[in-house]
Amino acid sequence: MDAALEATLEPILAAHRERAGALLPVLHAVQDALGHIPAAAVPPIAKALNLSRAEVHGVIGYYHHFRQEPPASRVVRVCCAEACQAVGAEALADHARARCADAGVTLEPVYCLGLCACGPAVQVDAAELHAAMTPAKFDALLAQLEHGE
Repeated sequence: MDAALEATLEPILAAHRERAGALLPVLHAVQDALGHIPAAAVPPIAKALNLSRAEVHGVIGYYHHFRQEPPASRVVRVCCAEACQAVGAEALADHARARCADAGVTLEPVYCLGLCACGPAVQVDAAELHAAMTPAKFDALLAQLEHGE
């Protein structure tokens, strides 16, 4: 493990080590600090929490929120919860996957952005929310992101 990763993990593990059910808070803190959970972080996390590496990998793989690779400079989340699914989120997510593949954008599913009455909903960079998203609106949004807007 390199020194920078160790310097990031040490205070996170110290803050959570004695806490029951510490794995999820630790993983959230690591991802918040680094943007993802690198493979090199798994062994020290497992050791500090007295878990197997497989248990840690299992949790990382189970939750869609956790990334194992660094994200692109822009992250777009498409709501895949039931209310958005009822108004076309699955088709929008398929469209977004096809469009984002080469756009330098990380596309992630999310399960509720709180815009249930006006879905499908999309979030850009954990801040900007867009309601009533259509494939055409998504293409316009992606064009703005590609041009740095």
